[in-house]
Amino acid sequence: MQMITVEELFEQYSLDYFKQASTFGALSEVTLRWLLKEGRIVRLENGEPLFEPNQQGNSFFVILEGTVAYYKHHDGQYAFIRDYRQGEQIGFVSVVALHDRVGRAVAKQDVLVLEIDSELFYRLHKEMPRDFGLMMLNLAREMARTIRTVDNVIVELSSRNLD
Repeated sequence: MQMITVEELFEQYSLDYFKQASTFGALSEVTLRWLLKEGRIVRLENGEPLFEPNQQGNSFFVILEGTVAYYKHHDGQYAFIRDYRQGEQIGFVSVVALHDRVGRAVAKQDVLVLEIDSELFYRLHKEMPRDFGLMMLNLAREMARTIRTVDNVIVELSSRNLD
């Protein structure tokens, strides 16, 4: 895990690149720059874990580049759930639910993420309430899409069991 400065980040990427991220959809340029400056930017190598089960869930990660595989841990076993891709977030459920991590996230290639901890998220709420609301909508939409996908899997599995 290697820390990256916002200056190093902007040597490689334009602000427009980050504006395409679904998590950042419709945020102002000022807010987006602020989040990148105030958050923690981390580069992971292929196979390196982003987080493990039972770690404190007080932050979430926006994937700036690459893909992260998520494995849910339950009853002593792991199951692959899905790949999270550039622009998506991973870990927000733990922040909202106020619980520790319940799975393992692993870089599937070299990955660049922005970590937004609960303190920074609260500061966003206080200092930039309009953009906080927009970001909450983006995060809620992403969770809703995930719930729909899980529901579809349940229906498919249930219909197989009826046959």
